[in-house]
Amino acid sequence: MTTFITKTADSIKTLRLEKGLTQEELGEEIFVSRQAVSRWENGETMPGVDSLKELSKVFGVTINRLLGEPVKLVCQCCGMELDENSISSEPEGGANPDYCKWCYTDGDFVYKSLPELVEYLVTHVPLGDFTREQAEEFFTARLKELRYWKESE
Repeated sequence: MTTFITKTADSIKTLRLEKGLTQEELGEEIFVSRQAVSRWENGETMPGVDSLKELSKVFGVTINRLLGEPVKLVCQCCGMELDENSISSEPEGGANPDYCKWCYTDGDFVYKSLPELVEYLVTHVPLGDFTREQAEEFFTARLKELRYWKESE
């Protein structure tokens, strides 16, 4: 069994047990058989995309977490590295792995303009040896590389 499949199998089993569900109960909740859940947890098969989406909703985690976190996630608004505790969620409860919970809350973006976010960062992040102007230039250049700000232009 490859490491990727092993991590996925372990993640599903751990999350199911943390939630206090049997394989049969989890299967019923996401419309698959108990045997399908068992095969995922044993690493015999991988859940399909639709099943991963349902598992994500049931467990309140990202698909990335279900897959053993193979990719480092970064908020596409502020650039902060994301983990399970900082990922935003959609109003219906599903995780949104594109943004942190401080930039995207209750289905809405907190920062409506790049200057607004840059101002927040300049006043709340230690600037070290940067002057205020250098920090503004630095943050503006880095943030413009993120998907949220590219799409906003």
